Amino acid sequence: MPFRFVHTADLHLDSPLRSLALRNSELAGLVRSATRSALVRIVDLCVAESVDALLIAGDLYDGSQTSMNTALFLAGELRRLDEAGIRTFIIRGNHDSQSQVTRELALPPSVHVFSGRSRTVLAKTLANGRTVHIHGVSFADPHAPESLLPQFHPPVAGGINIGMLHTSLSGSAAHDPYAPCSVADLQRHGFDYWALGHVHQRQVHCEKPYIVMAGMPQGRDINEAGMKGVTIVTFDEDGPAALDERPISTAAFERFAVDVSGIADWHDMLDAVSRALAHIRKTVAADNLILRLTLKGSTPLAWRLRRDADLLEGEIVNIAAGLGGCWIETVELSCRASVKPEQNAVDPVGELAVLIEKDVLPSFGFRTELNGIAKELLQQLPPELRSLLASDEEALERLALDAGLAGGADVLAHLHGRAAAGAAD
Repeated sequence: MPFRFVHTADLHLDSPLRSLALRNSELAGLVRSATRSALVRIVDLCVAESVDALLIAGDLYDGSQTSMNTALFLAGELRRLDEAGIRTFIIRGNHDSQSQVTRELALPPSVHVFSGRSRTVLAKTLANGRTVHIHGVSFADPHAPESLLPQFHPPVAGGINIGMLHTSLSGSAAHDPYAPCSVADLQRHGFDYWALGHVHQRQVHCEKPYIVMAGMPQGRDINEAGMKGVTIVTFDEDGPAALDERPISTAAFERFAVDVSGIADWHDMLDAVSRALAHIRKTVAADNLILRLTLKGSTPLAWRLRRDADLLEGEIVNIAAGLGGCWIETVELSCRASVKPEQNAVDPVGELAVLIEKDVLPSFGFRTELNGIAKELLQQLPPELRSLLASDEEALERLALDAGLAGGADVLAHLHGRAAAGAAD
């Protein structure tokens, strides 16, 4: 009989919403409950596949705000695994280390939570007498600037050795360094499989041995886009591991662009959007698809799209609602105005747009003043929102410039509307 387990990490149960664009209360509730739904689906998968174990490589919770209600939900799901004869192995990640309930909660006897000191646990003895051992170490504190690899015991001779580690490896642009180590370091340690967590994008870093970053089973905002899942790992008595990735997400975030180039009629534009949304809805398997939609291209509608942005978003939201399980997080515009050649001679708003784009926005004085205003506004926000919007000076400059571009475009759109109305009169 083989040894089979499900490898997951970074569930961040009941994580608070991180996207400022989730203004729809029904959509907000869906995203808020999606992390719980992911755990339910993982447990369902474990039971249906009759695996031997579930390995959770850190960050079950989302920090110190974890409530006992969250913990009780977790305990109930782990109890389902216990009743099915499936063991659970858990290491604490940087977020879990901040949660007091992680230590206080009573868990079923089949659940092993590794401590801050490395330990080796016998998981199973195969039919040929070969043993399977799980090695793990948890974060004792929210930060682990040094590698935890030296704490691990050497592999058990003749057995199958599986290591569990919450780590940023050699670094990731989206993550601070946590328990850093290299893939080569993990290879040299001699384990047969490394079950990693922390970086939210799944990646198989090595196949001999397998070094697998689980990724998260459920995205929480547009920066965690795409279908997410877990990995089923099978070790036969004598062979290497076999991997099988399975989708889990109940909600998938996606960025999606629709080209409206050359479309001059509002209803034709909506028809093009409707066809594009119907196509992507069919291609994404998640129960709920949450889109950040961008309209792009050169179109005579460019000014009106921006001027009537609320109407546009309302129309597109209604189209998405008719597709079932399709949601619009926000609608962004990346359109440029196109005009007929005879109109080029008399277009004061168009000339003003060129002046703003080529002379005003790039100027040092304008950008300096814009950055100052952005800084002043950010200081009025809570620290967590400040870090979300602009984590450093470069991000602040981008935020200010984007705001300047959008604000200028909005003003020009309204001016264009008035100019058009005046010409009609």
